[in-house]
Amino acid sequence: MTDTYAPQVNGVSTIVQRIADLLGESGHTVGIIAPRYPDSSDGDGLDQLRIPSVPFPPYPAIRLSLPSFGATARFLDDFRPELLHVHTEGPLGLAGRRYALRRGLPLVTSFHTDFARYARHYGVPALAALVWRWLAWFHSPAGVTLTPGDAIRDELHQHGLSAARVWGRGIDSRQFHPARRDVGWRRWLAGGDDTAIVLHVGRLAPEKNIDVLIGAWRLARERLGQRATFVVAGEGPLAARIVAELPFVRHLGFLPRVSLASLYASSDLCVLPSHTETCGLVALEAMASGLPVIAADACGLRESVRHNATGLLIAPDDAAAFAAGIESLILDPARRFILAAAAREWARERDCAREDAELLTHYARLVRHGPVEVGACAA
Repeated sequence: MTDTYAPQVNGVSTIVQRIADLLGESGHTVGIIAPRYPDSSDGDGLDQLRIPSVPFPPYPAIRLSLPSFGATARFLDDFRPELLHVHTEGPLGLAGRRYALRRGLPLVTSFHTDFARYARHYGVPALAALVWRWLAWFHSPAGVTLTPGDAIRDELHQHGLSAARVWGRGIDSRQFHPARRDVGWRRWLAGGDDTAIVLHVGRLAPEKNIDVLIGAWRLARERLGQRATFVVAGEGPLAARIVAELPFVRHLGFLPRVSLASLYASSDLCVLPSHTETCGLVALEAMASGLPVIAADACGLRESVRHNATGLLIAPDDAAAFAAGIESLILDPARRFILAAAAREWARERDCAREDAELLTHYARLVRHGPVEVGACAA
């Protein structure tokens, strides 16, 4: 059960697709309940239910489905899952939670998004305590709550969710690999090998600290001139602002993951100022592709990037320090190369194979079967 799924591209949909692929490859039957998107060929299938959705007014790229308890129950009754995995705390996640509790099914939940920090970031910090109460209520029945960062796991424990476990920060280090470097990408984006490509990948929204990105890139551009080109891959409510305030930036929008892997490998460094990440999966993908990462010294990015070893950690709201970090690595290619090599090795240690085995073990324990006999799972 998930309130976001393909064709949307984000951290949650990526993880859900990874789990569905893993279960299918392991011989298990997977059912998916997710929103239906306009202009998409994805529809109801034998093991998939798509619920009609509408745009979320403050952020139209995000779509919300009604809880649809009846449709969910009919689909799941026919599917007969042995375990239900709820990935989001939205309307469809709520429907899945309700179904699991009413049918007495083992329930796994995932905590991908730190909504309490989002409340503070959007200027309503008074809501943070209320959000935590909701999140604690939502996840408390789960046999396991999976979250990708050590710090957020500890925070979940502090809010009474003792079943929280770290999972979901593994990456495919074969898909994201320096060998995907593409001369054509570099010539199109930079014009020549002597121009460094500075990359940002992610949702272009306030919680991603885009104000700092804009300030840092404006300063860096003033100092570096044509020695660097700046590229953004992603969409969101602040995309138009980036285009307006940083006219020198190449804005590529959302890219399929194959193209994104080539873009990472064809760039020279990645800048991620967000201070609301539970993991920083983008950082690990960039590092696996052979890029040093300049990241906010906060939350999940702090766990993914090692300062002066695989990249640089910067005070989250210090645009000048981000600009100085970019400038220092552009002007020192030898240092950038050392950090890039270490970043690749660090990311390889986060390969998803070990995590995949751990997930199957969690599922098997909850359904009280052997480690290879989890039959049907609804996600």
